[in-house]
Amino acid sequence: MTLQAAPQAPSAAPTAPALGAVKIKQQGAWASGDYAVIGTTLQIVGEQLCETMNLRPGSKVLDVAAGNGNATLAAARRFCDVTSTDYVESLLERGRQRAEAEGHAVAFEVTDAEALRFDDESFDAVISTFGVMFTPDQDQAAAELLRVCRPEGTIALANWTPDSMIGQVFKTLGGYIPLAPGVKSPALWGTEARIRKLFGDYATSIAVVPRTFTFRYRSPDHFMDVFRTYYGPIHKAFGALDTAGQTALDAELRALLDRFNTAADGTLVAPGDYAEIIIRKL
Repeated sequence: MTLQAAPQAPSAAPTAPALGAVKIKQQGAWASGDYAVIGTTLQIVGEQLCETMNLRPGSKVLDVAAGNGNATLAAARRFCDVTSTDYVESLLERGRQRAEAEGHAVAFEVTDAEALRFDDESFDAVISTFGVMFTPDQDQAAAELLRVCRPEGTIALANWTPDSMIGQVFKTLGGYIPLAPGVKSPALWGTEARIRKLFGDYATSIAVVPRTFTFRYRSPDHFMDVFRTYYGPIHKAFGALDTAGQTALDAELRALLDRFNTAADGTLVAPGDYAEIIIRKL
């Protein structure tokens, strides 16, 4: 079958000043703590994503909102030409250190997922694991992923689902630190309906596969200590609350952990559902 010429990716309207302010706050949140401590535990997600998308050696790959480089490393291990990007320079530095330790020649660039500093149709594959889903302007971010991906290229994403443990964590946080007006829940990126809304007109196919990452910590207390210290959104939320608010949020998060924890030996073994999404661009 011969495909018609691909339509141009949507040119989303410029980010409103209000969303720009949200982005500044989000950037500060992700720069606080040390997400790399948690990010490294998620490495298997990047490996699985690269396998599912059948990533080929020599492909030009862009990792968007790469954090400390899980998907970046997975693609580099498959001998791809990888560019790793994030708007938090300290996280990119962690990814750079990891790549150098393994001997991978990866390019690192500080850039915003909503305004990628690359030419149109520059990459064979554009990937993001638990990254681009947190952009305040979802339509603009999707437009950028489409813009820099070549025709018949691949956009591959791993996004937490609304009902997953992390999806519920963010819902809980929203009860204490509400989303700014005009900002949609990041967990929408974990739903097929939203993905088809964002990408459907520009894709030959979209596959959404349910996956599970299992969080494994020494105990619920250990999880809370790590996430309060190192996970930017939780770290910032606790810092913004008074003592009573902190106590209430702590109790709600612990109740959430109890609900998801499948271990009976005092440890935490909690499944975290996510959507693995493979988009083949027109």
